[in-house]
Amino acid sequence: MKKSKVVGMGLAAFMLMTTTVLAGCSSGKEAKDTSTETSGEVVWWGWTPGSPTNEKYIEAFNKEYPDIKVTWKQTSIDAYDAALKPALANGKGVDAFQVSAGSGNGGIQVFGGQAIDLTDAVKKAVGDDFKDKLNEASISTMTVNGQLKALGVGTVYSGNLWINQDLFDKYDVKIPTNLDEWKLACEIFEKNGIYGFVQGAGQGAFNIDTFHAIADNVNPGTFTKATRGEVQWTDDSIVKALELWKKLFDDGIMQEGALGLQQYPEANNLFMSQKAAMVMMGSWYTSNALPDTMKSSIESAASKAEPFTMIPINFPDIAGTGNTGSMFGDLDYSTAVSAKSSNTKAATTFAVWLGTSQSGQQIIADSLNVVPSLKSATPDWDNVTLVNPEKQNDPIKAYLANAMNSGDNPRFGGINADMNQALMDVLAGVAGGTIKPANGADQLAKTQADSE
Repeated sequence: MKKSKVVGMGLAAFMLMTTTVLAGCSSGKEAKDTSTETSGEVVWWGWTPGSPTNEKYIEAFNKEYPDIKVTWKQTSIDAYDAALKPALANGKGVDAFQVSAGSGNGGIQVFGGQAIDLTDAVKKAVGDDFKDKLNEASISTMTVNGQLKALGVGTVYSGNLWINQDLFDKYDVKIPTNLDEWKLACEIFEKNGIYGFVQGAGQGAFNIDTFHAIADNVNPGTFTKATRGEVQWTDDSIVKALELWKKLFDDGIMQEGALGLQQYPEANNLFMSQKAAMVMMGSWYTSNALPDTMKSSIESAASKAEPFTMIPINFPDIAGTGNTGSMFGDLDYSTAVSAKSSNTKAATTFAVWLGTSQSGQQIIADSLNVVPSLKSATPDWDNVTLVNPEKQNDPIKAYLANAMNSGDNPRFGGINADMNQALMDVLAGVAGGTIKPANGADQLAKTQADSE
């Protein structure tokens, strides 16, 4: 008995000692915040808008916070989630990171659990009435379980085309307003060795944009209602939109090999190198109307071309309904702060500055990349110089005004992960001829039913 008691006491002591050692090791691995609200080093991960725009944001931030060093780390859209997950898990090399609404890359529902609550920081910076001063979506879509997990930087909209006005002028091509004019424009450009229209149909998110635009052309609002379960995906207007989507490929508007092409970088590079006259892009593309941004985009496309005049146009009325000018938008990206960062104070300062300060949101507005989250920040057109102001100023101002008045028409925010994948699969199948439009609609309806 005594021997057993001694052995038991020794074992208990050993276990206590081991637990203490292990606890010490564990606590040593936890990140310790060595920064302050005005000093530290922040590694900022994201996919948009990219260089040189992000560096300009950092430069402006450092005018107010010179002792916080921010390093921009960019990945491609498709590689973002896979790269970010392990970086956040080990708590090294990422302090602030971009997240998005919906189920696309960087989804807040996926990464929100690894971010700190920014509510108190925003109240301190903006006031208790911060919800009145910021775009509603910048708060509501980034709130998870009552905690503000990220701060919206701005909203983007899609539903339109961008055209190279210089190429249209050179070859005397009419800007297309319907299906026949679109086909004719493409034929003229292709006879001159230029793609009329280019889309990276191998990158599913942009296919959803084009399909949404077609669906709104057929019957405005039906696409959004279908995502909410208010209209069946088998509705005649959805089937019609799928038929018109297929027609873009059959009629040669979609360039040959489109399904094997990515929107970024390939389709973008073709447009920026002036090898394509039209491209399906949204309001984020507006920044390319700025000379420095366009020069950088052209260089990234391995082109030596000079900056050109690009303007936005309505998606052509391919359904013949007269329903044109529809746009749909979401909060583009938000800034979250990693809970495992050793620089949470400095990273929080950066996130709050970028998403809520007048100076931070003003440079966001003037970059023309997104519509700012802070309601008081709008582009200062006296300081915004476009490549060709005479031809671009009025169309771009009207375009941005139309976007901001687009109403309740989300881009990806209302699409869950299962429906997102189903849409990409069905659109690729219909385009490739392996799925008939009616059958594709049935598949979408089944996915909707299964997810309810």
